Parts: sequence; C-alpha cells; structure tokens
Amino acid sequence: MNLADSDYPARVERLTFLARVRDGRQYDHIAIPFSCERAPDGAYIKLCDRRPSVRTGLCRTVVDDSVSLLFSEARFPAVHSRNERLRRTAQALVIESALCELMNDAAMKGSVGSVAVLMRVLGGRVFFEAMDSVYLTPTWNPQVPDALLRVVERYKVKGDDLAALGYDVDEAENYWFQRIWDASAEMWFAPLSLADAANGKQAILDASRTVTHGLGFVPMVWIRNLPGGDKIDGVCTFEAAISTVMEMDYQFSQAGRGLKYAADPTLLIKEPAAAEGDTMIRSVSEALVVSEKGDAKLLEINGTAAAAVIEYVRQCREIALESIHGNRTNVDKLNGAQSGRALEMMNQGLIWLADKLRISYGQRGFLCLVKMVFAAARQREVRVAGVPLAAFDTSDLSLIWPRYYPPTYNEKFQEAQAYRTLFDGGLISRQRAVAKMASDNDVEDVAEEEKLIDVDIAARVAREKEQAAQVEAREAG
Repeated sequence: MNLADSDYPARVERLTFLARVRDGRQYDHIAIPFSCERAPDGAYIKLCDRRPSVRTGLCRTVVDDSVSLLFSEARFPAVHSRNERLRRTAQALVIESALCELMNDAAMKGSVGSVAVLMRVLGGRVFFEAMDSVYLTPTWNPQVPDALLRVVERYKVKGDDLAALGYDVDEAENYWFQRIWDASAEMWFAPLSLADAANGKQAILDASRTVTHGLGFVPMVWIRNLPGGDKIDGVCTFEAAISTVMEMDYQFSQAGRGLKYAADPTLLIKEPAAAEGDTMIRSVSEALVVSEKGDAKLLEINGTAAAAVIEYVRQCREIALESIHGNRTNVDKLNGAQSGRALEMMNQGLIWLADKLRISYGQRGFLCLVKMVFAAARQREVRVAGVPLAAFDTSDLSLIWPRYYPPTYNEKFQEAQAYRTLFDGGLISRQRAVAKMASDNDVEDVAEEEKLIDVDIAARVAREKEQAAQVEAREAG
C-alpha cells in the first residue's frame, strides 16, 4: 500500500497508516480474499497478497483499554483549586461542555501521535472539537516554545465534494482546501485548484467564512501522545506492535484455512483407479472401488499443526502486549474477587502506560483547555450554566485523579482507620483526610461534605448529651 503524496509533509503518510491500523482498516486495500489461492490464469497468489480472514484488532484493544483508564466516568479527574468559587465554576464548565466525552475522543484520535482540540465561543457558550492532526501543521512561538503562533490546515479535496458544500467550483477538478488559526481569527480560504497551485498561485482569503475571535491567542490545544517523537507528534501508543499483530492475523487466517481443509480433505487417486468405463463417486454413502493396481487416499492433516499455530499466536500476543504495555491479564487465572491493589499489580504495564497518558492528556490537555476558557472570558463574554464567567487567577488549578481500580470495602476500612490514626496523632488535617477519602466514595464537593460532617457531629453530640441527661434523671429519681 502506497499512501505517499509528495505534496504533503512526510508525517501525513505515517499518521494515515497508523490511523488505518488503529481503526482495523490496514487490509482494506487488498482486494483478494484469503481463501483465493489461485489467480484466473492458475498462478499461485502469495499469502501477503491476500486479505486476512481473521483480524485480531489488538492495537485498537490496547488503545481502548488505556483510554478507559484515563477518562471513563469512574476515573475522570476532578479540577481542584484553593479558591472554592473557582473550583465550583470549573467543575460546572466541565459538565456543561461535555469535556469527559471530548477527552475520550481526543485520546482515541491522538493515539497515533498527536491531536488538536479546538475551542469556539458561540453565543457566549464554549464548544470544543477534537481534530485529527494529520493535515494540521502547528507553528510555535520561538519566545514561548509551548505557545502556538498559528495552525494551518491544508488538504486535497474533490471538486464535487466542495460543490455539495456550496462552493462555486469545477466538479471535475481537485482542489486544495485551507484554513489558518492565529491569535486574532479563524481564516478560511477559497479553494485553490491543484493546477493553479502548481503554477505558484496563492489561495485567496474567503472573508464571508472567516471569523475574527480577537482572543489574543490561538484557541487550540496541541496534545502530543507519549514522550518522545518530535515537536509535533509524540510516540504512537501501538506502533511497536503492528508487525507482530499482522503476523498474528495471517497465522490465524492460515489456521482457519487448515481447519476448513481438514473438514474437506483432498482425494488422491492413483491410476488405474477403476475398471474402464466405470465412474468413481466420492460420497459418504458410496464406497470407492478401485482396480487391483489402483489406489485412493484422503490427504488429511492432524490437529498438532493447528495447535502449534495457536500456541505460536499466543506467544506473539504476549510479545505484542509487552512491547506496548497492554493488558496481559488472563481471565482464566482470576479466582474470585480481587482487591483493587491486586488488579493494579496484574495490570501494571497498562497502568504505566496510562500514567504517561495522564500527563499528556491531563496536564497538557484537559487542564490547559479549562484555563483557556477562563483566559477567553477576559476578552469576551463567556457564560457557564447561564452565568457570566468571572475573572479568576487560574495558576493554582490542578487535577485530582481517582484510583485506577476501586478499593474493596475491607481496603476502604483499613484506609479510613489509617487516616483516623494520622488525624488523632496530629499528623494530617481533617480537610486533607476527607479529600483523600472523597474520590473513593464518590464525593465531588469536599467543602460541602465537611459542612455535612460538622452537622452530623453536632447532632451526635446533642443526642449523647440528651441521653446522658435522661440517665442522670432516672438515677436521681
């Protein structure tokens, strides 16, 4: 498969292929099914020229598992700040703008190396969009290397697709489509035909579609997947396992082919097979009758070949998962309920992967998006839950991540006893103890929980005093 196009940067070919692997489409360009062994002219078709009949999808599985440990409902981080009003506002923003769903989408798309999240303020409300970075090219501020100067989107599109969107173009031509985001506007350009571009012509600004946001910064967060790579793209989550996964697909397909053959083996007849003029019938209800010097055999295979293939594939799977820190837990070996700590130890490789992704998509992604909204509110009106967003100092905003696996009730009891001991010994504040226990008990508002605790303590003290007074009254009587 050749995805190269000299008009694009080199990274486009690589990211396009990785996206096809992630989505299980890496074999779609192969037209010949695996069961087809011979071409119409009788020539043998090599295995690599056939489309596998079995696709393990292991790369997608590892991506799904790692993203689930990042931004599933039970593991989504909470925004924390010493300013209680800021914390409540940020949490309302997360809920209203559906950032949980957005970050899941961003982490899936970014698994190939990078993803860009675009922010728009429409009618006072904030909207986000996770954009594939294949055709996006960022430019960084040399004075502030982690700040974007602009982002260019440029790719080829067919004329009939543009015509369907209302553009006045020749439907038979191919065009360049281009947008540019900078600190002042989202600039759209009129489609430029490939022929005009080859002659050195430049795209003309489409003023009717261009939007001036005037925020003073590029309303986009660029997220690199894993440490490594280059300034634009991080390391792909699953690239190290691609060749092994493709080997597994072909081996499984071969094993399936062998099982189908075993169900209908080839009949070998040694001439002379029957008397002259007789017809040989191959059927379970008919016996094969051959001449004295003839012979007939079924070319069968035993089950050891299929078992060897399955064992080989099992080892390949272990190697692939180990290379990309996937989940290697075997459900057949799980005996009864396991503690949260035991599950973490069994899935240590996957957790190490998720720990790295928490930095990329949490600190460098999700938290930056929240801060970007507050920065936008200084330039224009932004409403959250119908209330205009006030100016806040967001420098102390941070994320509190829950545990990867929920603890058992016994573990919760032991942890509560430990914090009680630390609190009684004056080694930790009650606020910190409540905050540490909050995530495991689905408590979102720590300050409100403390108020409820004070109410319960006051009520308990009042009941104890009342009971003591009743006891004294009975003894006095």
